[in-house]
Amino acid sequence: MSGRARINGTSSATSASTNGKGPILQRKVSKLLDKKIGQQADRMTVDYPAKPEDAAGLNGVVKKEVVVGEGPRRAKRKARKPAIKDESSDDSDTPLQTKRRRTSNGVKAISVVQSSDDDVPLAKKATQKNRKLTTPKAVIKDKKPLALISKDDSSDSDIPLAAVKLAKEKKNIAAKVTRTEDKKPAVKANGTKRKTVIKDESDSDAPMKAKRAPAGRKSNGVKKEESSDDDIPLAKKAKPTPKKTAAVKKQTNKDSTPDTKVPAPKGKGKAKKEDTPVDAETAEEEEEYKWWENQAETDGTQKWTTLEHNGVLFPLPYQPLPKNVKLKYGGVPVTLSPAAEEVAGFFGHMTDTPHAQNAVFTANFFKDFLKVVKESGGAKDASGKKINMKEFTKCDFSDMHNYFVAERDAKRTMSSSEKKALKAEKDKAEEKYLHCILDGRKEKVGNFRIEPPGLFRGRGEHPKTGMVKQRVQPEQVTINIGKGVPVPPPPKGHKWADVINDNTVTWLATWKENINGNIKYVMLAATSSLKGMSDFKKFEKARELKKHIDRIRADYNRELKAELMADRQRATAMYLIDQLALRAGNEKGDDEADTVGCCSLRYEHVTLEAPDLVIFDFLGKDSIRFYQRVAVIPQVFKNMKIFKKPPKTTGDMIFDRLDTTQLNKHLQNYMPGLSAKVFRTYNASWTMQQQLAKIPNTGSLHDKYAAYNEANKIVAILCNHQRTVSTNHDSMMQKVEEKIKALRYQKLRLKRQILFLEPERKKKKPDFFKPDPEIDDKTWILEHQQSLVEQEKDKIRKKFEKENEKLVENGEKEQKHSELKERLEVIDEMEAEFKEENKTGTVEPKLRGATVEKLESQIEKLDEKILKQETDAKVREGNKTVALGTSKINYIDPRLSVMFCKKYNVSIEKVFPKTLREKFKWALESADDSWEF
Repeated sequence: MSGRARINGTSSATSASTNGKGPILQRKVSKLLDKKIGQQADRMTVDYPAKPEDAAGLNGVVKKEVVVGEGPRRAKRKARKPAIKDESSDDSDTPLQTKRRRTSNGVKAISVVQSSDDDVPLAKKATQKNRKLTTPKAVIKDKKPLALISKDDSSDSDIPLAAVKLAKEKKNIAAKVTRTEDKKPAVKANGTKRKTVIKDESDSDAPMKAKRAPAGRKSNGVKKEESSDDDIPLAKKAKPTPKKTAAVKKQTNKDSTPDTKVPAPKGKGKAKKEDTPVDAETAEEEEEYKWWENQAETDGTQKWTTLEHNGVLFPLPYQPLPKNVKLKYGGVPVTLSPAAEEVAGFFGHMTDTPHAQNAVFTANFFKDFLKVVKESGGAKDASGKKINMKEFTKCDFSDMHNYFVAERDAKRTMSSSEKKALKAEKDKAEEKYLHCILDGRKEKVGNFRIEPPGLFRGRGEHPKTGMVKQRVQPEQVTINIGKGVPVPPPPKGHKWADVINDNTVTWLATWKENINGNIKYVMLAATSSLKGMSDFKKFEKARELKKHIDRIRADYNRELKAELMADRQRATAMYLIDQLALRAGNEKGDDEADTVGCCSLRYEHVTLEAPDLVIFDFLGKDSIRFYQRVAVIPQVFKNMKIFKKPPKTTGDMIFDRLDTTQLNKHLQNYMPGLSAKVFRTYNASWTMQQQLAKIPNTGSLHDKYAAYNEANKIVAILCNHQRTVSTNHDSMMQKVEEKIKALRYQKLRLKRQILFLEPERKKKKPDFFKPDPEIDDKTWILEHQQSLVEQEKDKIRKKFEKENEKLVENGEKEQKHSELKERLEVIDEMEAEFKEENKTGTVEPKLRGATVEKLESQIEKLDEKILKQETDAKVREGNKTVALGTSKINYIDPRLSVMFCKKYNVSIEKVFPKTLREKFKWALESADDSWEF
């Protein structure tokens, strides 16, 4: 994919020689430059070669003194300064390795820098530097929590650096929680202790409970993650190709055969050869598969042995609109083909959304719409005359929009029986796709539906927003299924693109969408064993990083002063990724949203303020703005000034000698499978553990839950998990406030019932019966009483209608209207009761045997409800711009949340909803109240 065009202020020759990255800094950082940057904060003096190709950093070497010898006594030898002949313009295309510097007398000059060094793969470089790397330790001391580094700290600190916006929030909870792993035995996944064993580094990525493989074999058989998989758009990823091996054989792709049958499970998961596998109900409930209790089964690249499923569910065919509902062009009704009418309807659905006001969205839509119109026979008026549509502003979608709104409203007003019938029909159509049979076990399938056609929205200011997502046909879909089982039949008259048997992948079907060329997959559900294993390995890999983090930090802190520019840039990027939890990032194409990460930062994304402030301002993932003012250590500040020095300008890359792939290859020298994204998981989980350790195991349940959410918030801000404030946030907060007031009114009525029973208590406990300032408003009380009356009316009517619907369903006679009128008599009693209450200030208890003690008990329960509502309201208001769920689901080890709930006696239901409890069942059963990340 072509890189994004850059405005770099350099000559065309410079740009051409640098692949659009702008000027590339010289290979080495001279000692003179390093010294000047340190002494003069506002000046950037580096000797750049005069020629354009040298300015790009292709063959320029900074002149410097060569220091010979080591130790305290160092003798200096003046470097010779031979006259270097200028390279001829004819030689500009010669490979860098073949070029040689010569003196004026024709003798080759000894180059200070080996020009071929940059062409050596990072993995080989690391091998050559192994002698310099420190030996990994069997037991590493516990790492320090994320914290802001003080401005006066000039040391190469290894303390992770949190976002500056957290400084005020974390100021009062900055006490470090220290613990040492050399004093505590390691902990297994299930929370039990085991003896510390000195482990070989090559085996460090294996699951904790898995046995080590002998030398010469694969350490754990776990398939390594792609080094930059998360940061590369799907369009850039290689298209998966079926492996033509004995294990993966292509089945004969035949047209749909209605008689094809898929076998069903037999007994506890064993497949039959008759009936369908997933829609047949088993006689007895299957035994639950607890994969986390046998880690050996999770190793290896083979994901399954047998796999049966029923394919994918395609969206329903398009149903043409009524003949009187048409698009109008210049006021003239237009007759379109069904294909063109469907596309016009996509926009008709959205005319009342912000997308319809987006110029890029409408331009892309109209371009694709005209293409479909042309391909499907054109547009015509009522007489059959062709209409040449050229201007979007003349298109009127109001008739279509009104039709869709009326249909939507009709669905909302459907009776419950009609809604149930529709749901039953939908459930029946989807039933056979819900589950598959994996290794004899029934597993839930995730997104088994093929995406319906529509208009592409995209995230942020996506350049392709508004383009038409085409209808996916079976001929585009590849099915992955086990060998020797019936292939799910495609829709009648169609055939699959391919049928493969690849047991090294976990997807059931795949296809390519037309907008960005992304590969789409049908995967197992989040609650499946394979997904659970994937999550487990991800968090175990982050835990494994603990053993290497000290060495990694020591190395990149040392390389911050490296002579080679590539090494210095890599060390600086690692510092930012580790300390600020930045994503690695990757270059985007012109047709993608301009979102960046660390390695793809450009000149305009970074601003420097002496003495040590670095200001980041760019669009991160999902076009969420990342803005932070961060105090960094002096060497990082110095390096950022070097990376931004002239002739770099707007549009030029900060890290011009680094990309995500190079960075991840370097990281894998420390630990198998290690990539930049693992640092985010590690830092998020580590920070969460430190914050949870600071929560006192005292106070109410609501206080503990609020403290947990505050810890979650700190992690979310660290990872820049933001969200825009929802449009209905204010109205939701208003409803919560009204709900709290309603509870306070209930409390007031209970107090008035106490006064009805014992009026003298008002004098004995004047503070208890003191008016509540939150509802001490007669106008509000009258309005609230009226709303209670209306709610009761509505409740009675709905109950009456529901009972009649049920009677009709059973073939019985409906209740008469007089029955409803009789039920509504209670409303008159309510109104009279409120009137008496407002007059006397007391309420007669309705419950038999009401006592002061019972009423006081009810007041205490109401106080608990009020406290809960107020706590929830504060949390909601405080987190209106923070997405807690993203970090909780994807970055914080779920075992930390389970540990918190067990240790602090907080219900797991408060922390994890049902879907997450099912997704993280392995964590619920493997962590105890003393589990540590």
